[in-house]
Amino acid sequence: MKPPEDAQAYKDATVQIAAPPEAVYDLVADLPRMGEWSPEAIGGEWLDGGCGEVGDWFEGHNRRGDREWTRQCEVVVADPGREFTFVVGGAEANCTWWSYELEPTEGGTTLTERWWFVNKTPSLQAMSDEQLQERIDMTQGSIETTLAAIKATAEGRSGS
Repeated sequence: MKPPEDAQAYKDATVQIAAPPEAVYDLVADLPRMGEWSPEAIGGEWLDGGCGEVGDWFEGHNRRGDREWTRQCEVVVADPGREFTFVVGGAEANCTWWSYELEPTEGGTTLTERWWFVNKTPSLQAMSDEQLQERIDMTQGSIETTLAAIKATAEGRSGS
């Protein structure tokens, strides 16, 4: 899913993975495991019996330094082997979006992770312009770290 023109910030990265798209999708849609790969997300759990379908909600747990927080998110695209996208606070709030897009290649999968926000969450609203820019810049490194770790797991390696 491409970010809309009114996105206030946008970051992405892409990695080539020697594994089939269905296997890579199973990793990116496995929220409790996200903590294995992300420098910020430490996991999550489905709410109300959800399992990763469009319209399902989950709580995502995060940590950066000494700060920990939990956010409720809604799955807006769940297309196995192709795309998994969710929105912090839900689609109606239209705040922070995270998208994992998969394309089959001859040797496996091209995985692109995208992040953007349209409306600021309360925590982003509370930031100064400088703090917000630091957050945006930090997100690029987090995406790259996450993709490298997912690649290592999908390819059966323990390091990145």
